[in-house]
Amino acid sequence: MATRAPREDFTDDGMSVTHPKTWAAGVPGVYHALEISWKQMGTGRTVRTLPLLNQKHGFDCPGCAWPDPDHRSPAEFCENGAKAVAEEATVRRVGPDFFREHSVDELAEKSDWWLGQQGRLTHPVIKRAGSLHYEPLSWDEALRTIGDRLRSLDDPDEAVFYTSGRTSNEAAFLYQLFVRGFGTNNLPDCSNMCHESSGSALSETIGVGKGSVQLDDLHEADLIVVAGQNPGTNHPRMLSALEKAKKNGAVVVAVNPLPEAGLMEFRNPQSPVGVVKGAQLADDFLQVRVGGDMALFQAVGALLLEREAERPGSVVDRSFVEQHTSGFEDYRAQAATLVWADVLAATGLTRAAIEQLADRFESSRRTIVCWAMGLTQHRHSVATLREVVNVLLLQGNLGRPGAGVCPVRGHSNVQGDRTMGIFERMPEWFHDRIDEEFRFTSPRVHGYDTVAAIEAMRDGRARFFMGMGGNFVRATPDSAVTERALRSCAMTVQVSTKLNRSHAVVGEVALILPTLGRTERDVQQAGEQVVTVEDSMSAVHASRGTLKPASPHLLSEVAIICRLAREVLGDRLAADWAGFEADYRTIRAAISRVVPGFDDYEKKIEHPGGFTLPHAARERRWNTASGRATFTANELYYPKVPEGRLLLQTLRSHDQFNTTIYGLDDRYRGIKGGRRVVFVNPADLAVQGLVDGQHVDIVSEYADGERVAENFRVVEYDTARGCAAAYYPETNVLVPLDHKADVSRTPASKSLVVRLVARDAAPAGAAVATAVGAST
Repeated sequence: MATRAPREDFTDDGMSVTHPKTWAAGVPGVYHALEISWKQMGTGRTVRTLPLLNQKHGFDCPGCAWPDPDHRSPAEFCENGAKAVAEEATVRRVGPDFFREHSVDELAEKSDWWLGQQGRLTHPVIKRAGSLHYEPLSWDEALRTIGDRLRSLDDPDEAVFYTSGRTSNEAAFLYQLFVRGFGTNNLPDCSNMCHESSGSALSETIGVGKGSVQLDDLHEADLIVVAGQNPGTNHPRMLSALEKAKKNGAVVVAVNPLPEAGLMEFRNPQSPVGVVKGAQLADDFLQVRVGGDMALFQAVGALLLEREAERPGSVVDRSFVEQHTSGFEDYRAQAATLVWADVLAATGLTRAAIEQLADRFESSRRTIVCWAMGLTQHRHSVATLREVVNVLLLQGNLGRPGAGVCPVRGHSNVQGDRTMGIFERMPEWFHDRIDEEFRFTSPRVHGYDTVAAIEAMRDGRARFFMGMGGNFVRATPDSAVTERALRSCAMTVQVSTKLNRSHAVVGEVALILPTLGRTERDVQQAGEQVVTVEDSMSAVHASRGTLKPASPHLLSEVAIICRLAREVLGDRLAADWAGFEADYRTIRAAISRVVPGFDDYEKKIEHPGGFTLPHAARERRWNTASGRATFTANELYYPKVPEGRLLLQTLRSHDQFNTTIYGLDDRYRGIKGGRRVVFVNPADLAVQGLVDGQHVDIVSEYADGERVAENFRVVEYDTARGCAAAYYPETNVLVPLDHKADVSRTPASKSLVVRLVARDAAPAGAAVATAVGAST
């Protein structure tokens, strides 16, 4: 029996802390997946829904973008995938009565968890100017109201159109077409805040801004380095791939400031043996300091070059370097300037540990480096990823089976959105193709990325915001600035399935447009529709919802875009918006004529499992300025922290997907019933004059002033020395808008200089060391 939505919000008063786990998944993973599913969906709905998740004739997980194996188990999903489905397929509902009872101001006081637990949105609603409550309205009035506002703008660039990764290929393609037809490239998306650094570095060095490996490559690799990533929580199905790689003889190395249970031991819940006896995944764990990965890969590259100089032809793939790369001599000259004292300070590792990693690279002939936000959200992230590519290029580990770069995307179709044109700086060829297909002239001036969009709203240069999915307020940095920016807009519009904080931080007029979820049947004039998505490894496949929609008043994302385009654009483009809404095959036909790799689109998705898009670097073709893969010479950078301060990284709890809070536990890290915790190394606590269990304010210090995240419980934890960690979005308030990665402009949420300020005395009987700068 499904449970009702909570009426009361949670507090951290009942939080408890135990020892962190040393293994992941197993029976507890199955239990927690089913527990949340039953609470949200009920038994019957759970039994009907979960067996179709990630199946070839089912629907794609609305959670992470991990690829599906060709041969799939009957339960091809992880614990967090089940939670994502349960949240979307919940029987809880948020209708007009809810909004009559709760004002916008009241909703703004609620936690992210409480808002998400209330259930599915059922009606389009509007908060009119001067009102404190949303009220229902018809779809026609909603779209006319939005259209009137857009037409009233002095310039199309006064509008911002955001997209999250849950949007299908079909909806994303039409959304960017509508926005460019309106006259702007203001298309910020969630990629700006996560893997933009990956795209920037890979486009420059190998000519394609996507990963080069496929799932089978992981199974064939000799060495897999997992850096800045926690697959046990963020991409749990990756653990099965690593387990298979280990059985095939691969060595797995984990590089991370925190030990992660999933990489210590994985108990595969889909294997009778695995439930009882787990597999150790990581052969080595390098506990690198936050932001020290660039120095680590520079050092590995320098060691490989030294060994090549001692034994020519034995380490570096000279044939590959000569035939396929440029910039090698500059890279080698830069590597010769490496200062080991800097490397050891940056990484916190011993030289022996780094030498051992170099040994692993040297002995491997098929190497993959996987990474996620731990490498992409620093000031020097792009340079760090260039160094990853440098090391792989040295040994020819691109464009051959079992080798390559593997940025692991964290949201279901975030990569597909970019492929479909959701980007503020699409290349000229894309504009030329949509212009030819739809007979108009698209704008060529680059639009706003996420940071620029917030700045434009803050400064009054943008007055309209529309979010196609996601939770912009909680996904973005500098929370106070972002909220003021949105509240200064004349209108904010959110296309959503469920409540989140972005519905409570609104412009003068605000609308919520409720939409179908991935799990639901999408029936249009031409019959039942399918949509397509692209996973983290460039595979495109169909997704077919099966559940009855949560409300008869829902529209699909495609329908919302098509109707809004007809309202706003009329016949400005040669686009059959009504035909697109009626039959999604017509959208795919247009995509096949515009986007390379989508020829015979309809036929390809009829194949179970779909198809894989071409990737030039996999074929050793390099779409770079030089026509070759590019070595780069990068001056070493790493965060330097003043005495008495720590370097804070933001991260997810296990009961969380991006900004969606499923529950209040992080059982792998030993947290139950709360979220406002800060993990600190015991030695650093002693220096700070703090003890486990105390409550502190976290204060970030930057040139433009201090920011404070209040009342966090200190948790003694095995983090890298000098580093700390805490959950986002609670700590997004600490990230200055201007604290961003060079080149990619991704918010640098993983390296924040902070101090911890005690709110209370140490617990009775606790020994407190002399503080060093603890109260400054």
